[in-house]
Amino acid sequence: MRILLIEDTPDIAFAISMRLEDEGYSVTVARDGIEGEALAAAAAHDLIILDINLPGMDGFTVLRSLRESGNNLPVVVITARNQIADKVGLLDLGADDYLVKPFDLSELVARIRAVSRRHLGASKPVLKLGNVTIDLGSRAVMVSGEPLDLGRREFDVLELLASRSGETVSKENLVLKLFGYEDSGTPNAIELLVSRVRRKLEGSSIEIITHRGIGYFLRIREDDSA
Repeated sequence: MRILLIEDTPDIAFAISMRLEDEGYSVTVARDGIEGEALAAAAAHDLIILDINLPGMDGFTVLRSLRESGNNLPVVVITARNQIADKVGLLDLGADDYLVKPFDLSELVARIRAVSRRHLGASKPVLKLGNVTIDLGSRAVMVSGEPLDLGRREFDVLELLASRSGETVSKENLVLKLFGYEDSGTPNAIELLVSRVRRKLEGSSIEIITHRGIGYFLRIREDDSA
């Protein structure tokens, strides 16, 4: 899962990022509200952690802008404000949850998991393509009932391609989704990841096809009757 953290205090941003990355999440950090809003609008993340007291544009304004534009990404707000009116206002604007500073990082992780489960439950947590089952909640893949061992980013590749089955996903989109703006991910890294996933899918009902010069798409094998 890719998380956008919008937090201007360096030590807090660092501590949150390190803990979330230890938990297996990929984190992009925005240092002010304007940058955060722009990154959120790029639709390259799965969840947003949003501070309220931000330079450039405060968290209330960022949240309002996202919801008014139709952006429904889950948002967990972190705030030093402990007034009931502020909490109610955040929920009314469309926040999915909030934590009052200071908080334990374990609680933040638990809130993220809970919010993610709710959003997955509201959509479709399991994708089925031929004899392949992809559980988005548990990040598990089964082929004919047998578990398929995938690394974190290998799963991210399969998840993105499977969620857009039959549609070409560009290398640039894959780079952004997997590595974000601040990482060193390159199209060559994407080629390596796709190659690994393709090999692991041998013998399954699905295959990854290269759309030369553009990207990749996933489809049911033409000779498969599953």
